[in-house]
Amino acid sequence: MKIPPFEIKKIAIFRALQLGDMLCVIPALRALRNAYPNAQITLIGLPWGKSLTERFNQYFDNFIHFPGYPGLPEQELDKAAFTGFLKEVQDEKFDLAIQMQGNGSVVNPMVELFGAKYTAGYKIDGHYAPDNGLFMTYPNEGHEIDRHIRLMEFLGIESQGNELEYPLTTADYDALDALQLDIEPKTYVCIHPGSRGSYRQWPVKYFATLADYCIDEGYKAVLTGTKEEGGIIDEVISLMRHEPINTAGKTSMGAVGVLIQNAAMLISNCTGVSHIASAFKTPSIVISMDGEPHRWGPLDTRVHRTINWLQSPDFHLVFRETVELVSLAD
Repeated sequence: MKIPPFEIKKIAIFRALQLGDMLCVIPALRALRNAYPNAQITLIGLPWGKSLTERFNQYFDNFIHFPGYPGLPEQELDKAAFTGFLKEVQDEKFDLAIQMQGNGSVVNPMVELFGAKYTAGYKIDGHYAPDNGLFMTYPNEGHEIDRHIRLMEFLGIESQGNELEYPLTTADYDALDALQLDIEPKTYVCIHPGSRGSYRQWPVKYFATLADYCIDEGYKAVLTGTKEEGGIIDEVISLMRHEPINTAGKTSMGAVGVLIQNAAMLISNCTGVSHIASAFKTPSIVISMDGEPHRWGPLDTRVHRTINWLQSPDFHLVFRETVELVSLAD
């Protein structure tokens, strides 16, 4: 390792992104924890990230809420809170701060202000990064999971595999049981029609058609999503011939994890839930609406089928992939 374990007692990870993005760095964090088993690892991220550190408490020990920064679209800057945030981070006296947000063009100067003994991460030509041998040129190719593993390897940290994880607790199973859904494992298909951006939204009529097909084949269709996605799910239901089970806004992320774990299949255009399906090896159909299926799609193409809709906007292609996965499940 470029930095020996005896020098590292406290590590800060900066990644202020959403669920799918965060799940993609778990294999890298698994390697980091293996390399520094006794270090305290703190995630600096968006407010929801605290729940991630609780779920992945084998890799994270603490959480600090990030109040935004100019140039980052995920969260509006809270100017009044930023000064206090920076002091809180500096007072932690981290031994190592790792920038895992992206290519570093925006945030590298800020992460250096964290005041860690060592700062590491990504860089690109023409933008600032500390000249300390701990910043690798951002690999603008390959899968998101592997990009972060490459950063660990650049730092001399051995990979522990690229498999995803999604730990579940007794409370997660209890939360799903409390909904009293009339379902049994492997007898239903999860349909997740929502997405964080409208540009990534697959037409709802296609979700309705696939949900009806799964019901015709003897499965129940469980529609999943947040409360905010309820309108999209209502549209799907209005276009269906059969009655699905609507769980929109009723499930925690843990309960959704249990649903996906026990499903016969997942159909979605959302990377967050598709990564959960990858963690459980639940077969899935993923409609990629961002033009980067090579970066965000599931790695195991035997179990998961990713369709690049921008390249091949053909519903019949998606339908054929669905039929094949359903036949394999049977």
